[in-house]
Amino acid sequence: MSKIIDKLKLIFGDALLRRRIFFALGILAISRLFAIIPIPGIDTSRLQSLFASSEFLNLLNIFSGGGLSNLSIVMLGVGPYITASIIMQLLTVMVPKLKALYQEEGEAGRHRFAQYSRFLTVPLAIIQSYAFIKLLQGQNILPAVSFNILLVDIAVIVAGSVLLMWLGELITEFGIGNGISLIIFAGIVSQLPSSIGQLIFTFDVTQLPIYVTGLAVALLVIFGVVVVTEAERPIPVTYAKQVRGNSVYGGLSTYLPLRVNQAGVIPIIFALSILLFPQMILQFLAQSTVTFVVTFSNFALSILANTWFYTSAYFVLVVLFTYFYTAVTFDPDSIATNLQKSGAFIPGVRPGDATSEYISRVLTRLTLVGALFLGVIAILPLILRSLTGIQALAIGGTALLIVVSVVIDLMKKIDAQVSVREY
Repeated sequence: MSKIIDKLKLIFGDALLRRRIFFALGILAISRLFAIIPIPGIDTSRLQSLFASSEFLNLLNIFSGGGLSNLSIVMLGVGPYITASIIMQLLTVMVPKLKALYQEEGEAGRHRFAQYSRFLTVPLAIIQSYAFIKLLQGQNILPAVSFNILLVDIAVIVAGSVLLMWLGELITEFGIGNGISLIIFAGIVSQLPSSIGQLIFTFDVTQLPIYVTGLAVALLVIFGVVVVTEAERPIPVTYAKQVRGNSVYGGLSTYLPLRVNQAGVIPIIFALSILLFPQMILQFLAQSTVTFVVTFSNFALSILANTWFYTSAYFVLVVLFTYFYTAVTFDPDSIATNLQKSGAFIPGVRPGDATSEYISRVLTRLTLVGALFLGVIAILPLILRSLTGIQALAIGGTALLIVVSVVIDLMKKIDAQVSVREY
């Protein structure tokens, strides 16, 4: 306890770090203020019933920072920016120039890459806002409006999404931690009081074992997320000795850390995007006047609404995207080439292609563990909800993974700032 108090004194004793923390908290408070300002003309009861019956809307609400469930002016949250970032990551596989820009041109290249993601955010926000308005009008949650009013609503929603993106980048630059992640984190945490209140309001003493089991599962998930997030497989690396004159250089031994969860929470976001898009299209087509289109859309929606089909598809997509994202962001050939150029080698492995194959083999095995873990974490809320029927027991899964990951990353960044101050 005394160590925690001493660490807090160090943190708030540093004027620069204190300003960064309070700046981040102030921006987060502003983002939450926008999240409670609803667009006009909402049927609250219909909105609640829609969210109660739609799993993908509840999951998407996580990434909107809770703004979607209130139909606020920032109802899309940072979702369009995240989708734009995902599309740009996918394009690096198909466009060599983008891959070179992201991986080889350093900080300036990554800055231009991020700028392209920002430009792509606007058209994606326009498309998503139009689709959501039409979907909600079809469910009689929003009233039908004229074309001019529709344009104004779309402009307000798009502006809210771009505003949140800008606020997140302000936190990253002038605050502390990753701003986009912190905005999502704040949205998840802000929903905890209502979830706890719902749990208390619907408390039934006969279901006490289920509540205890849910709490135990939540603690187990937190423990698992911390362990897997921090776990890494060290590959020993030795630098060859070099004799220059009378001096000997090199001969040092270090290691190359390969993380078990190399992809983080990105595969879950990928899988949600893939599952979300066809459901939005089908629900939009279900309002058509063509009988065949309506019949097909309702049939497809009934399949997607099946809990076990949805859960299985979600799990498979998370596993596949974990491998995909790891392959995009981690290049064993580049690592092997850099080791060879710096005179380093892995003991017992020949430099060059053999080193690349060895790293790929180790990474594939590690990724399997991380992919299965992410898949289980992603579908855990669905399983708990199906077995118990209690909505609040879905506290595990994606939301918990994001919260724990953001907290761990934030603690590392604060510790780094404190260490700099001590030096």
